[in-house]
Amino acid sequence: MKKKICILGLGYIGLPTAAMFATHGHPITGVDVNPEVVQALNQGKIIIEEPYLDIMVQAAVTSGNLTASTEPTEADVFIIAVPTPMNQDKTANLTYVKEAAQSMLPYLRKGNIVVLESTSPPGTVEEVLVPILAESGLAIGEELLVAHSPERVLPGKILMELVQNNRIVGGINQQSCEAVRDLYRTFVKGEIFLTDATTAEMCKLMENTFRDVNIALANELAKICEEMNINAWEVIQLANKHPRVNLHQPGPGVGGHCLAIDPWFIIEKQPQLAQMITLGRNINDSMPKHVLKRTKEIIRNIDGKKKVVVLGVTYKPDIDDMRESPLLQFVSLLEQEEDIEVVVIDPHVKECPHLEKDIWKAFNNSHLVIVGVHHRAFAHLDFNQMKAVMKVPNILDTRNYWDEEELSQLGFHYYLLGKKNGE
Repeated sequence: MKKKICILGLGYIGLPTAAMFATHGHPITGVDVNPEVVQALNQGKIIIEEPYLDIMVQAAVTSGNLTASTEPTEADVFIIAVPTPMNQDKTANLTYVKEAAQSMLPYLRKGNIVVLESTSPPGTVEEVLVPILAESGLAIGEELLVAHSPERVLPGKILMELVQNNRIVGGINQQSCEAVRDLYRTFVKGEIFLTDATTAEMCKLMENTFRDVNIALANELAKICEEMNINAWEVIQLANKHPRVNLHQPGPGVGGHCLAIDPWFIIEKQPQLAQMITLGRNINDSMPKHVLKRTKEIIRNIDGKKKVVVLGVTYKPDIDDMRESPLLQFVSLLEQEEDIEVVVIDPHVKECPHLEKDIWKAFNNSHLVIVGVHHRAFAHLDFNQMKAVMKVPNILDTRNYWDEEELSQLGFHYYLLGKKNGE
């Protein structure tokens, strides 16, 4: 049975979800406070970068199943997919969730379903969302069904993973669980597991916290190996030959709306107990400063103004998402160094500080090139030409992306995060 669905928030999760439901026959109204997003969507266009999403959106809009508005409308189902950013004190800012819930109150009717997809601290559905929805006068869990069903998708593969991945539905009661399960079964081919709302919220946070803590272990290993003059990447490669070991890889930090934020939502609830989680977050948050330290060590003997080129500022390769990117933090740190001129190259980004579109202009007269994000566009550069235009051929690779032997043979001074080589 097709349901009229109103999705609040048309970002990296809300828009693909809207397009997915629409192409499976449900009439969708997508709601966003940004008029630019609404205008683009009603023209069948998108302003974010995600493979095949533009094609799906265009098809959904052309069919008439997907329209956009700045205000909610009456519907059978309301899905909240708005951001949940952090406050300055690392606690969750639930302003957008609260505003979305308040905005739908005039449109709620008996028999409606409300789903929170936004990542949130454990207890948000029961303690924040339900009290707001109760203002409708509808009996919660009977006349109005409520659940949390978090996304589990990887940017760059969102459309595929929305369909293929298993999903959790955490309802405020069994009736809510089953109704939301049946709704998502429209397109989800993975298993759908039912639980309560607070458990579902904690599951989402722990999935990302697991990865964050393991990346922190790799980053700590990188720092240790630098001090001991061994190669962390070789350690990881060989250790992972063990059948029960899967060490993650180090890098310049952790970004994105999930890994860099979700652990703090657990810490917020139990700060005295979440000790390992807190330590992992602090280690990963320290990496931009560590890369700055390596940068200053490499160029310390160069007189005058040093030109440093940063390759990539998104939080992961081959996407345009810069949310919580550690490379943006790193660029900000470079800005504070009076003797450094910073230039940024990123083919996926339209606007950011110090952005230069011409990569060879950026390389010209530079003293250090830093591989920050391993975009495919950086895989096969003309290194001979690069060396010819650089003033000093220094490279700092934070991703173990380029071949040290090849670059060394070409005359580069190659430095690797996790290995204190060449110094």
